Amino acid sequence: MALDEIKITRAIIERFTEKFLDCLDLDVAIVGGGVSGLVAAWRLAQKGRKVAIFERKLSIGGGMWGGGMMFNEIVVQNEAKPILDELGIASRPYEDEYHTADAIEATTTLASQTVKAGARIFNLIQVEDVMLREDRVTGLVILWTAVDMAGLHVDPMTIRARHVIDCTGHDVEAVKVFLRKNQPVALRTPNGGIMGERSMWAEVGEKMTVEHTSEVYPGLWVAGMTATATLGTFRMGPVFGGMMLSGDKVARLIDAELKSG
Repeated sequence: MALDEIKITRAIIERFTEKFLDCLDLDVAIVGGGVSGLVAAWRLAQKGRKVAIFERKLSIGGGMWGGGMMFNEIVVQNEAKPILDELGIASRPYEDEYHTADAIEATTTLASQTVKAGARIFNLIQVEDVMLREDRVTGLVILWTAVDMAGLHVDPMTIRARHVIDCTGHDVEAVKVFLRKNQPVALRTPNGGIMGERSMWAEVGEKMTVEHTSEVYPGLWVAGMTATATLGTFRMGPVFGGMMLSGDKVARLIDAELKSG
């Protein structure tokens, strides 16, 4: 069979356009395709919600690819092991309450199961702003990452969503731009702004990452390391159970909001 380069190009353009158009109006838009964002999208898609992730990098999975300091194994605690099991990620017990998993298997399996559940993932897309209607975040303002990196003056486009989750980790990208552009608006945090991430204390950091997973402004939620940085608690390093549990929690909370109308 002869291959036709134009047909190949047309297939990519048509199928991507079809996928992208279908995601202009979402139940949930997630900024960042790291662990918490992927778990949140997976859970929401399982519940039949229309959800898409917008990731500025070429790769997804955040810091999980590299395990700890490029030793590509990850650790989760007992509380998060059922998530590994449900995803079909192999793990091994380590001493009393720890479990290890291959970082590559964990990342690729989580990404695959998220897409198979019905979520869409768009990489190489930068979120440069949010949309507002009165006192609620109602979507995202997006641009190709390459355009942003090149510093080109190109206008962005928009995604409408009933809920937005910032899962950009340490960078807190969506929350930061929202605050910068809408002063003197206040978040649901003790100081009304971003509290900042503290130094490492894994035990407290893991617990508080899950506890701080919440809606910080109508329509705008934080999960994973974004919750840690926004509400001000300790980082946890290469243990990923809290990130998974945070993604699971934000999905449950938003699903309940959507059910209530």
